[in-house]
Amino acid sequence: MTGEISGDQSESRSAAGGRNPWLIAIVVSIATFMLVLDTSIANVALRNIAGSLAAGMDESTWVITTYLVANSVIIPVSGWLASVIGRKRYYMLCVATFTIASLLCGLAPNLEMLIFFRILQGLGGGGMAPSEQSILADTFPPEKRSQAFALYGVAVIVAPTVGPTLGGWLTDHFSWHWIFFINVPFGIMSLALVQWLLVEPDVIERERQERLKGGLRIDWVGFILVATALGCLEIFLDEGQRNDWFASGFITTFAVISAISFLLLIPWEFSHRDPIVDIRLLFSRQFGTSFLVMMAVGAVLFSTTQLMPQLQQTAFDYTATLSGLSMMPGGIAMLILMPISGFAAGLVQPKYLIVMGMSVVVVALWHMTSLTPDASFRFFAFARIFLMIGLPFLFIPISTAAYVGLAPQKTNQASALINVARNIGGSIGVSLSNTVIAQNAQLHQSNLVSHTAQSSSAYQQLLRQVTDHFVAQGSNMLEAKQQAVGWLGQLIARQASLLAYIDVFRYCAIATALFVPLALLLRSPKPDKRQPK
Repeated sequence: MTGEISGDQSESRSAAGGRNPWLIAIVVSIATFMLVLDTSIANVALRNIAGSLAAGMDESTWVITTYLVANSVIIPVSGWLASVIGRKRYYMLCVATFTIASLLCGLAPNLEMLIFFRILQGLGGGGMAPSEQSILADTFPPEKRSQAFALYGVAVIVAPTVGPTLGGWLTDHFSWHWIFFINVPFGIMSLALVQWLLVEPDVIERERQERLKGGLRIDWVGFILVATALGCLEIFLDEGQRNDWFASGFITTFAVISAISFLLLIPWEFSHRDPIVDIRLLFSRQFGTSFLVMMAVGAVLFSTTQLMPQLQQTAFDYTATLSGLSMMPGGIAMLILMPISGFAAGLVQPKYLIVMGMSVVVVALWHMTSLTPDASFRFFAFARIFLMIGLPFLFIPISTAAYVGLAPQKTNQASALINVARNIGGSIGVSLSNTVIAQNAQLHQSNLVSHTAQSSSAYQQLLRQVTDHFVAQGSNMLEAKQQAVGWLGQLIARQASLLAYIDVFRYCAIATALFVPLALLLRSPKPDKRQPK
């Protein structure tokens, strides 16, 4: 099987050289798992980090925000950097930076140093996924890419499921420092295997030399514009709800800077000879459609991955570990379905698989609107499994379809942009979801309070029952009435919050359904006739 991908080895873009290409897919998935795990593992430990470093919760959220900003800044330019530095060299540099920064995060003596090391970690992590996907796209021919992305996708989607559970367990049984230390052995293993097994194809090295022949021309204006646009957008989305959106001058400033940077970026990159981001790809039917669909999928995956533990811990009093465990069956379902999806993508056109996957996600999200105050662990586990059934039939076909019709020299840029789509979609999904929850919870609470007037016989009857309960617990009548009123207030707040979460699931289902017809615009991959099957 080692020679089935190569054809003319001197012109092959495969990173496998004479080795089995599936070995390369496994190797790049190691660092992917480490990277994606880190995006979700830190969320559950924020309270512990804040307490340990004598910081407030609002301050500690910058541990997440700064990482995401650094990630957003480096991802779109990673394709250009890989072409200039060399794909293997750049990939190893990213893994090394991420690993060293993880160690330093665990050793950080204060919040300021932790935030600085998280920025370094984000810069290293941002370039890893685009490089890995570019390696897979070049190492496997079109008809085998779906299977390669299936193996890679196990790490991409299972890691966020494992992250909250592992993060909660490490924090509860050791300390928050270990959520960073755990990356170090993975990083060392990845570097050793990449150095040993991956090759830099001659044709890619030749393209790099030709690019540098006339001297290195850096699109500094393009870099500043894309870094400013995406960095400010990430701060706007991540901090907007906490700062009351456009009522805050801080948030408004970042929104305006981001919008202006985007408006200037498009004509600049279109007119530049060697753009740091190939904007033209977004205006092609195939890649542009893949970009939009990936944004929608990223929004659903990231928002539900964050909202489910948040809902369970606030409205159902789950611990971090228990809420993570409720998501574990979904990860197992993904593990089983990924190879099936990869096999199916070799037989069925990607657009039909995407339509099917999105339809399953729509039904799964709508099922979650049946959430009740007495929902069991089984309900949450099944809801997550139901949602996860659809996602393998989205990520793999989209990743496969994105490279259809692209020139081989465009794979680095395409990989970078498809990751930008997933991250932007995720940030938008999480931000909008939290905004809906905050605003709709207030609306529902006002509505529920309006039905608890003193003249309401149902309210008076419930108040008497609760008062009698507290009297039976040993309180005198006056204390029992006060406790009863407080208990009913908490009940209303919890019910209002639950209704707000249901609203989010309903809106996500409707939004996902609107994207279904878009998938039908995609073309199907054709076998690469230059390479034997």
